[in-house]
Amino acid sequence: MKTVKRFVNRLFISCLLAGFAFSALSQTQDTIVPLKQDPEKILRNIHLREVTQGGFNLWQDDFIGHFAGVDLGFNTFLNKDYSGYTTNFMENDFFRSNSMLINIIQQSIGVQTNRNTVGLVTGLGLQLQSYRLNRNTTIRLDDNGNVNPKYLLYDQNQKSKFSIASLIVPLLVELQLPVNHYENRYYVSLGPYATYRLSSHTKIKYRVEQKEKLKIPGDYALPDFKYGLMLRTGYRFANVFVTYELVPLFTKSKGPELHPFTVGITLLSF
Repeated sequence: MKTVKRFVNRLFISCLLAGFAFSALSQTQDTIVPLKQDPEKILRNIHLREVTQGGFNLWQDDFIGHFAGVDLGFNTFLNKDYSGYTTNFMENDFFRSNSMLINIIQQSIGVQTNRNTVGLVTGLGLQLQSYRLNRNTTIRLDDNGNVNPKYLLYDQNQKSKFSIASLIVPLLVELQLPVNHYENRYYVSLGPYATYRLSSHTKIKYRVEQKEKLKIPGDYALPDFKYGLMLRTGYRFANVFVTYELVPLFTKSKGPELHPFTVGITLLSF
């Protein structure tokens, strides 16, 4: 009897609680009203920045790459082949052989429809390359148009330099990785570039009775058009670049086979 009585009490309490819950649910239940407006139009008016209170910056801004500015680099040669020559007369002083890139035009093209972290970057710049050679050595062309060393006879020669000025046009694929809630971005870009030679010359500084300077312009068996690969990477104010020319410095069979290589930093970004 005690067991039956306990069961009846529990059943009564359960029914009472269920009744209260049903009454409360029926009082708070909302009525669903169908929308009369196009849901697509409503969603178009929702701005991500307003929803996230500025915490993200995914696709509201245009894609902006990293090329325009002033770069300073150091030059050397890779894959050197001096076959047919008795000396490596183009050996240069790495830290005194410089490249200055003045990149004045930039065009950035985003390739994503709903983000701005990947794109193409191109532009136009001026490339000034110089190679500091052995202080007693410069170069000249023989009667057949071949590059040969010329050894200087000045007793107190000071400097020997070989310089090239070119226009440079890159085509880079750039990837940007947002950092710190999209406030800054780490980027890396890679792609080919082409150059067109504007001028070239050798320069000799020496002293006899006073300081003298001898500048001799010429094509020096250099191809007018060349191409190579460029890598650029950086974060905020720290930016570095590397270039490697796939075309040798001198025209084939006109001089030693040398592939210019440059590594440097960006001094100023536009």
